Amino acid sequence: MNRRRSLLLLAALPLAARAQAPAPVRLRGTIEALSPTRLTLRQRSGERVELALAPGLAVTEVYPVTLGDIHAGSFVGVGATPQADGTQRAIAVALFPEAMRGSGEGHYPFDFVPQGTMTNATVAGVAEAPDGERLQLTYPNGRQTIVVPPGAPVISFRPGDRGLLAVGGGVSLTAQLVDGQPTATRISAGRNGFTPPY
Repeated sequence: MNRRRSLLLLAALPLAARAQAPAPVRLRGTIEALSPTRLTLRQRSGERVELALAPGLAVTEVYPVTLGDIHAGSFVGVGATPQADGTQRAIAVALFPEAMRGSGEGHYPFDFVPQGTMTNATVAGVAEAPDGERLQLTYPNGRQTIVVPPGAPVISFRPGDRGLLAVGGGVSLTAQLVDGQPTATRISAGRNGFTPPY
């Protein structure tokens, strides 16, 4: 089921069935229209979704860093795809600020690409390899080897504000039903045309 249909079905549920808050949905795409209270998002699939903006909307700035900023002890999130040898090939690497250490820690499926994974973990080591740098990541009861190919985006986060939101800008956002209508509660956006990689 695509995300737009998920939101529409959630909105159509009887009030009694919505007594418990529905799970948030992650959406990605480009802002097509923007007002102080609403946003129209064209998803990467081409579908358009109209969302209210929560009064307490949280905006996070996504900005580029380098793999050299990551070292043993860093807490990172890596979107990746599994490889035949058991390693994970990074699509993008996020260096979390210290205040976000422990966020979503673990290894689990990720919806960015088919068979995608997300690993939020502490870096145990960084080493060069013929196919790209390798990150050894550890988390409770597990570890992963991540191959970061040349050119894979590496990003970090810092607090942002609504000034980062602009028509034509790429965003990643979290939406859920609020008072019966699909509402963006958190948005990640870049500055000066920089688009979040996932």
